[in-house]
Amino acid sequence: MPYCSSPWFHNRRLTREVTVGTLGMGGVVIGGGHPVVRQSMLTCDTMDTELCVQQTLELVAVGCELVRITAPTVKDAANLESIVRELRKQGCLVPIVADIHFKPDAAMEAVKWVEKVRVNPGNYADKKKFAVKEYGDAEYAEELRHVEDAFAPLVLEARRRNCALRIGTNHGSLSDRIMNRYGDTPLGMVESALEFARVCRRHDYHNFVFSMKSSNPKVMIECYRLLVSRLEAEGPDWNYPIHLGVTEAGEGEDGRIKSAIGIGSLLCDGLGDTIRVSLTEDSPREIAVCNDLLAQIPFLSATQPPPFTPSLLAWDPFTYKRRESAEASLGDVACGGEQTVRVVVTQDVFDKVTPRISPKADVKPEAILEDLNLLELDPTREISIESIPCETQLVTVQDGLRLPPITAFRLLAVRLARLGRRNPILLKDCFTWGPVPLSPEIALLRAAVTLGSLLADGIGDAILLRGESGAGQSLSLAFNILQAAGCRSFKTDYVACPSCGRTLFNLQTVTARIKARTEHLKGVKIAIMGCIVNGPGEMADADFGYVGGAPGKINLYVGKKPVKFNIPEAEAVDLLIDLIKEHHKWFEPEPATLSA
Repeated sequence: MPYCSSPWFHNRRLTREVTVGTLGMGGVVIGGGHPVVRQSMLTCDTMDTELCVQQTLELVAVGCELVRITAPTVKDAANLESIVRELRKQGCLVPIVADIHFKPDAAMEAVKWVEKVRVNPGNYADKKKFAVKEYGDAEYAEELRHVEDAFAPLVLEARRRNCALRIGTNHGSLSDRIMNRYGDTPLGMVESALEFARVCRRHDYHNFVFSMKSSNPKVMIECYRLLVSRLEAEGPDWNYPIHLGVTEAGEGEDGRIKSAIGIGSLLCDGLGDTIRVSLTEDSPREIAVCNDLLAQIPFLSATQPPPFTPSLLAWDPFTYKRRESAEASLGDVACGGEQTVRVVVTQDVFDKVTPRISPKADVKPEAILEDLNLLELDPTREISIESIPCETQLVTVQDGLRLPPITAFRLLAVRLARLGRRNPILLKDCFTWGPVPLSPEIALLRAAVTLGSLLADGIGDAILLRGESGAGQSLSLAFNILQAAGCRSFKTDYVACPSCGRTLFNLQTVTARIKARTEHLKGVKIAIMGCIVNGPGEMADADFGYVGGAPGKINLYVGKKPVKFNIPEAEAVDLLIDLIKEHHKWFEPEPATLSA
């Protein structure tokens, strides 16, 4: 089944409408062709009514349309009444979403006071202990009855109160039952969500949305595509709206790039009805990125079908696999084949950055555009096999083409596949650029969406970034996009949650402290998690984890295995470094290799 109406031009998926709150009284509609709804989450303690109200007002002031607040206990859920009452008293009508994990009783309390409740199927009715167990069909059916018993009361109360729900699965918190049958896979995430959706539908409740979040943009993209495909297969009345987000994206440029790849690529394909950009920063900054990202989609996706619209794709949209290509020389390095994805720069960028780069630097130009034996093609026209000298000929899309690069390079991949050619492809972030350069913020988002989307499709053997006018910035951005897309690892990778009322330490401060000590550890992945809700699961592919275990106490992990418990926070970073050294992942940093 297809995951969108067309991968060649933007045609937004038409969903049913989900109403959150009362229309005319601050309520919003998700889906049904309405504008994409922007949302964020509070970072403070839910029992601090005054601060919750203040943070909500700050979010609303910058354009947030839905505000989520965690409710980890019944006591927290009950205090939502005070928060909502004070907001309404101050004239703030923004719908409030309660975020629930582990506690059905907290959800039953929260539904009394808020306009929407988010539940995580991985921990709402099931327990997660990383237990290995074989489930027969009868045992599995019994577990599903348990899910029904746990979830149906909330569904009935939400229907009675006209409250919306979000069925939000997370890659890091699938239940043991799902893990044992489907593994830690996109299929497992989709099946977990569909189980809960079926409970809703059995009770004639349809005011809900889905989400499929992961800290890995490629996994997140695969999950949403598979979800939409499955919904289409279930039938036309399964057209529920979609909430997009890359969870634990981190901070700064890295967090924005990951979010742009995951959210932006799906928006370009017409998927997504509400978005949240999860950054380990103050929440209002998330809305600014939401606004900027949404504004770029018309520039990055075709509004009309191109002249050539293939009926079949040249890649599997549900399972990542890098496109097979022949190896070609770029001078001092090669691309294609088994080679890593390379970074190409213009002569101008090369001249500006090379005097400031150490020979040992990981971030450095690998080829100069003007020196390449490069064949430019127009994929909207028929390409003959005679026009391409050989399979080792590096090819790209010609400049000036009146198509967005995502569409153009997808078409090129199909043209080459039809010819049976495995020519390596040089990706470009843009085909034209104006006299006024883009701001760094916008250049970052456009490049990340364009290049990241294609790389997530498995297309591309080298990349050329020209939309960012700063030479050093463009070079760094190119490498950061490759790292975020999982194509290269040239620096430490961080999985950091965005903070909420469950967080047991100051995430921004601690993340900065850990980065200052570890950002030179090329190839090491470190997870920094405020609590255990998604911690062990989202850290499963991390080398080391720093997780809030209790107030003032930290647990340290190797992979998903906890190895040190209840460490005083003042000692935790030092002990994390010791743990990295014990596992022979530590080396001393070298001097900076590229100035700003």
